Amino acid sequence: MSAFPIHTIPSAPEPSKPSLEALQGAFGIIPNIAGAMATSPVLIGSLVGLFGKVHGGSFSEEQIQIVLLTNAVTNASAWAVAFHSFLAVKEGVDAADVEAIRERRTPSAGKNAALSTLARTLIEKRGHLDDQDMSTFLGAGFGRDHLLEVIAIVAASTITNYTGNVTKPPLEDAFEAYRWHAQRAE
Repeated sequence: MSAFPIHTIPSAPEPSKPSLEALQGAFGIIPNIAGAMATSPVLIGSLVGLFGKVHGGSFSEEQIQIVLLTNAVTNASAWAVAFHSFLAVKEGVDAADVEAIRERRTPSAGKNAALSTLARTLIEKRGHLDDQDMSTFLGAGFGRDHLLEVIAIVAASTITNYTGNVTKPPLEDAFEAYRWHAQRAE
């Protein structure tokens, strides 16, 4: 049970309203997790600011969803896994790759595999990449700028993942087909 309200634009604290309006414009809805975040204008404002930078960067939306879904699974955020599974499919990520990530496996495509592996490694190693981690990512055809940009995506998704784990927002009907339950890593 969530002890956090799921705000709408009218019920949100005044400083949170512009952020909710921006997310409604981007998604056509205000995701429940954003409604929960709106309790803190600082949190929702931080997410929206970083969200704009991440989605305006050099990665395609498909690649961004690979990273966001990997992060949600790695951080065991059930709401975020369902949401990013939905968006990944919508953005053209192969259904088998979505399922692989949800099962803590690596996607089959080379660049998607490198993105997913780097994202998972950044979280698991708390940012302490070794030379092999970086070399593998760069060897897949990405640049050093891309490696640093993945850090920004991980930061954005960490906001959402942690908020989902703390506030436990209800899952919207639209994402129900992608409901996910955390499994213990082997």
